[in-house]
Parts: sequence; structure tokens; C-alpha cells
Amino acid sequence: MGSIGRYIFRTTFGAFLVVLISVTTLMWITQAMRNIDLITNQGQTLLVFIGITGLIIPLLVMLIAPIALMIAVAYVLNKLGNDSELIVMNAAGMPPWRIFRPFLAVGIVVSLLVAAIAMYLSPKCLRELRRWATDVRAEVVTNNVQPGRFFAIDGLTLHIRNRAPNGQLLGVMIDDRRDPKERITILAEKGNILNNERGVFLVLEKGTAQRHVAGQRDPDFFAFREDAFDLSRVTPAMSFVRYSVQERFPWELLNPPADDTLFKEQPGQFSAEIHSRIVAPFYPLAFLVITFAYLGAPRTTRQSRAMSFVGAILAVSVLRGFGFVGTLAGSHEPLALVVPYVALAAAMTLGMWGIARGVIIEPPAFVSKLVNTVVEGMARRTAAATGAAR
Repeated sequence: MGSIGRYIFRTTFGAFLVVLISVTTLMWITQAMRNIDLITNQGQTLLVFIGITGLIIPLLVMLIAPIALMIAVAYVLNKLGNDSELIVMNAAGMPPWRIFRPFLAVGIVVSLLVAAIAMYLSPKCLRELRRWATDVRAEVVTNNVQPGRFFAIDGLTLHIRNRAPNGQLLGVMIDDRRDPKERITILAEKGNILNNERGVFLVLEKGTAQRHVAGQRDPDFFAFREDAFDLSRVTPAMSFVRYSVQERFPWELLNPPADDTLFKEQPGQFSAEIHSRIVAPFYPLAFLVITFAYLGAPRTTRQSRAMSFVGAILAVSVLRGFGFVGTLAGSHEPLALVVPYVALAAAMTLGMWGIARGVIIEPPAFVSKLVNTVVEGMARRTAAATGAAR
């Protein structure tokens, strides 16, 4: 790869990263806001909130990367066209394939990134997200006992005066009436949640307990330096986590256990998901080929690239639409799983042919004329409305 190739590769890859990071951050923020209750209602720290919601980022990157690559390629080609660099390279005898090679190198890097995410990183993060979120929401005491409020469940009443920054409970009061034969009331200065294989316990420090047995006139009192109160019966048990098809690794999709209830209920989802992951790395390459086929041919500065860019957007939208339809229909009709492969093969073959021939792909003249008429009409109305407003 010569100096021109390195320049194109560096510019395209840099633009791809800017678009990918910007769009992914925006999408992550919109998704993260749905889980803001982890902080507002359930007392989790900002670090836990970012950690849980950040696990969805690989999935967002996998979905956004092909579109980000298309935008980056279109930007670089438009820049080369406006600076007449494409015309100069073509006049110097540089074949289209040589210009296309650095773009292809970027496409291969993006495809490898998407493949790694689709095959391992995305299901790994989604599994961790489900496990972590389940753990957080299962901690009834940590999530629901708020300072200054009484929390009652199944005959047990809990109250805390405050909560320390490290999560320690201060000024703990427990009133246990779950056993009709006795009532226990505990006051402690501090309390810590302990979750282990034996269950969930509230470890209390420096307190007193009052135990009143039914039929006795006077209660029993005793003081303690440290005591453990069992909360297992009021804390939701950690049920077996059943992962969805998106959260399973490829080898689990190809060879699910015989007793897998999800596979018994929806066997087609497993086939559709594995085929969706197989074709995912090909979309960046297909989007690249389509975009270059529409915008890569040299043109004069008088020839607009706007309509070609619109055509490229429509082409990749149709291609991705075939992919979604084929995956959705393939869960019920296995033959539909062939549709994404055929669409990708057709798009890449036609695109490669257009690149090799140096064909300038534009919509028919009547379509361009119609679009220009509509745009000009909207511009006139906008100008008239602006003038009237003044």
C-alpha cells in the first residue's frame, strides 16, 4: 500500500471511529436512561449503573459499525471528489481497484471486529448483563430499605436511620413477627449484608434484642456485639437464569442440550440466530462495496453526488431489510434463511462489477428531476415563510 493508500486508509478509519463512537455513545445514553431506576429507586452506585448499562455497548457497536463504515467511506469519497483527487488519480491511469484497496482494508478490519463481537463478545456481555442485573434486583434489603422508611414483608419489618457511602446500614431496627409463637425485636448500631452460598444474612453490630414468647408475661432481653439475622426467607431466591438465544455462544446454538426448554419451545430461533451471526461480518463489506460503487467513480465538480448518495442509502437499506426479514421469517420457515445470503451475494457481485467497469451509478433522469423539483419547491416555501415571518 503506497502513500495514497495509507492516506485513504488512515482518513477512512479515523472517520469510521469518530462516527462509531459518537453514534454508539448517543445510543448507549438512550438505552441507559431506561435503567436509571438502579440509582433512583434501588440505591445502586453510579459505578454499578455504568457497569451494567455499559455491557450493551458491544451489541450496539455490532449494529452500528456497518452504517458507520458506510458514512466514513461516503465522507472520504466526497472529500476526494470535491478536491478533484479522484479525477487526478483516474487521469494518471490509476485503476479503480487500486483506489478501492485501502477502503477494502478498512472494511476487513471492521468485519473482523463485527465477527469477534457477534461470535463471542456480545453474548458474553449480554450474559453478564443478565446475571448482574438479576443479582442487583434480587437484593431486596439493599434495594428497598430506604433511610427513614419502614419496609414490611411477610411479617418482617425493617427500618434504618441512614446508609453509609460504603453501603453499610446505620441505626437498624428489626421487628420479626413471622413466627406466631414468638416476636423478636432487634436494635443495632450497624448492619452489613452478607450474601454467600448459605443464604442472605444481615450481620448486626452492637445491639440489643427483645424476645417475647407467646404465653409469657415478660420478654427476654440480651445484648450482643455481633449477630447474624437470616434474611433468606424474605429475599427472592436466585432462580436458574435461562439465557435467551442472543445471550448464547455459537457452540451452544449449534449443539444445545437435549433438555433445553427454550430449544424445545423455539428450535427455529436457534438456527435463525446462528445464521444471523454468520452473515453479520459480511454487512460491512457489502455496505462498503455498494457505497464505493455509487460514489467511487470520478466525476467533475459540476456533477452532484447527492443523488448517488441517496441511491446508496436506499440500496443498503434494502439489503439490510432483506437480512432482517430473512432472519425473522427463518425462525418459522428454514428456507427463508437463504435470503440474506442471496441478497449479500447479489449486492457484492453487482457492486464489484460496477467498480471494475467504473460505471457512474445514478437514478434515472426523471427521478432526479422529480427530486430536484420537490427540493426547489420546499426551498421556495421555506423562503416565503421566512419572509412572511419577518
